[in-house]
Amino acid sequence: MSIRSILVHLDATPANTARTNIAVSLAQACSAHLTGLAPVTGAALQNFQTAAALDGYVAGASAALLGRADDLAQDFQLRCQAAGLVSFEALADKAPSPDSLLRQAQCADLLVLSQPDPSLPNYRQHLADVEELLLASARPVLLIPYTHLDPLRVRRVLVTWDGSRESVRAMTDALPLLRSAERVTLMHWRSEPAEGAPQPGLASLRQWLARHDVQAEVRDEVTTLAVGDALLNAASDHGADLVVMGAYGHARWAERLFGGVSRTLLQSMTVPVLMSH
Repeated sequence: MSIRSILVHLDATPANTARTNIAVSLAQACSAHLTGLAPVTGAALQNFQTAAALDGYVAGASAALLGRADDLAQDFQLRCQAAGLVSFEALADKAPSPDSLLRQAQCADLLVLSQPDPSLPNYRQHLADVEELLLASARPVLLIPYTHLDPLRVRRVLVTWDGSRESVRAMTDALPLLRSAERVTLMHWRSEPAEGAPQPGLASLRQWLARHDVQAEVRDEVTTLAVGDALLNAASDHGADLVVMGAYGHARWAERLFGGVSRTLLQSMTVPVLMSH
């Protein structure tokens, strides 16, 4: 299991530079091919078409958006060249996001995105796009907080487990990063002491990780907090550089109605999060 191909989303938001730098450094560390994809955003296309239709300039507006995507792709190429990457490409796609990203992600081992920034226009649309990508992507997604400006460090990793196939898949997808970490903590939370015994599956998972050259500390904790809040606290307490978790183990409508770990992390993450569905 290795990361040989990485896809990074290119856009015109302030988080683009840090996201691109992280993708470049990951590609260098993994000797991976890096693709930068600049799709025309669905919200921007809709806004342009609505305004342009009044004057009959839909085609011109669409061309302007594609031209903006071309500029982002060219800037990405210059960044990769300056970093000395051996294998990279930049694509501008007239197809809207997230359709374009989902299609291109099928040929990558990892998709790199940013957490939606609530201070930007069309935040709700961006949030919906990221949720769709998390649910439909055939590949794991590395989400970077929109406030994160530093390089990605994978020294201390917090891996969450809730017994779901999504959490196991995320753990499997993260193996290349877990092997390079200095410290890996495998955590499970429960609301009741349950006779005071740790979850039996944790010991087996620890052995499975060890067989893949990952030595993990196991923590099984009782909490009165919502699991999402407990996870955020643990990430801070452990000084985690990266959180690994399954995405949307419950139906998305249930997460929206009652809250959920995925939604909590998506809206309040403080460190990069690798998610798999």
